[in-house]
Amino acid sequence: MLKKTTLALAGAALFLAWNCLLLLFLWSRPPSFPAPPEIPENSRHLPAQLLRLAQDAESELRLQRQLLLQIQLSSRLRRQKTPKPPQISTPAPDPDQFPVIPVLVLACDRSSVRRCLDKILLYRPSARRFPVIVSQDCGHAETAAVIASYGRAVAHIRQPDLSDVPVPPEHRKFQGYYRISRHYRWALGQVFRTFRYRAAIVVEDDLEVAPDFFEYFQAVLPLLRGDPTLWCASAWNDNGREGLVDTARAELLYRTDFFPGLGWLLLAELWEELEPKWPAAFWDDWMRQPEQRRGRSCVRPEVSRTMTFGRKGVSHGQFFDQYLKFIKLNDRFVPFTQMDLSYLKKDEYERFFIQQVYSAPEIQLEELQKGAGRDSGPVRLQYRGRDSFKVLAKALGLMDDLKSGVPRAGYRGVVSVVCRGRRVFLAPPSDWTGYDPSWS
Repeated sequence: MLKKTTLALAGAALFLAWNCLLLLFLWSRPPSFPAPPEIPENSRHLPAQLLRLAQDAESELRLQRQLLLQIQLSSRLRRQKTPKPPQISTPAPDPDQFPVIPVLVLACDRSSVRRCLDKILLYRPSARRFPVIVSQDCGHAETAAVIASYGRAVAHIRQPDLSDVPVPPEHRKFQGYYRISRHYRWALGQVFRTFRYRAAIVVEDDLEVAPDFFEYFQAVLPLLRGDPTLWCASAWNDNGREGLVDTARAELLYRTDFFPGLGWLLLAELWEELEPKWPAAFWDDWMRQPEQRRGRSCVRPEVSRTMTFGRKGVSHGQFFDQYLKFIKLNDRFVPFTQMDLSYLKKDEYERFFIQQVYSAPEIQLEELQKGAGRDSGPVRLQYRGRDSFKVLAKALGLMDDLKSGVPRAGYRGVVSVVCRGRRVFLAPPSDWTGYDPSWS
């Protein structure tokens, strides 16, 4: 309003100044006609020159008034054609809607880390939302050169302590596991303490990721934040071999009491809990102990979103030739962020999953192997102790080892697989009361 008043006053002043100058000009200009003869002073007629000046001034004022009216009309029409847009307050973007989740890649002396990084960079939907941090241990020059070749596409950090870790004499051959645990602690500390991220995806340098790897983790992050009975989400299915999973149902997700690792998501709050007691070695098996798990579960997929190509390592290929190299990597994109995943919350999940397991008819292994009743729906194989579990797991082609009594990919003791084209639940009796840590 103040701006409009100022403009109106300025316009009026300009208009008056212009007319004053015009009158002065008209008064001072020479006559354009011969001077009339002298008229006596007492004449009743106005001088012709004065009359002409008055007429010219009146004409000019009329013209200026018309121009001013035209300017005002034009300005009014222009304001009507281009109305000022209403002032809309745009809310700031919600950081929870598009959270930043860094991918921490732990590397050592594998120059094949290129295979891992190439797929991560190929499939990530946003460099801003999914920054890649490669933490390198070992000081291996060739691997460092490969990481450096990505330039600003990745952040390259180096574990500074390359010395041997003091170990008990009986653990000298396990020096590598002590180094790995030290590296994990340092790298996770950098992510959560130094860089101050609130969540992170952890990947090792011998993993290849699926096309919907980032979509999966973006979708399950709100579950971890909202359900205190979950403490991680993993891209890995320990029993995800070809033939043991339903590739047509790649959207299926499960809760599991077994910590899978091999591409997993954790929150900063969990690291604050684990860091003070982080173990000197064998960190993954330590995570599977009851004292750390504390009754919590992880989310895992039917079809793995990672696969490992790292036969070489401190484990000397343990399980690789027999199981790991056969893991089926998902090859189609599942839009998890557009799906309702609330069924994975504990109460709702147990309501339908336990009912599904124990409503399935119990059959014997021999019936399943013969294919009797094939395509007639899910069935249940029941085990009653550690030994019977191992026998049935081996017969189905599953990994039969247990960690603190928990079977791989199991939930409440139940392992869900596909066998001969049908869903099979390897399950304890319905009156199951909990895991027995002595089972190993």
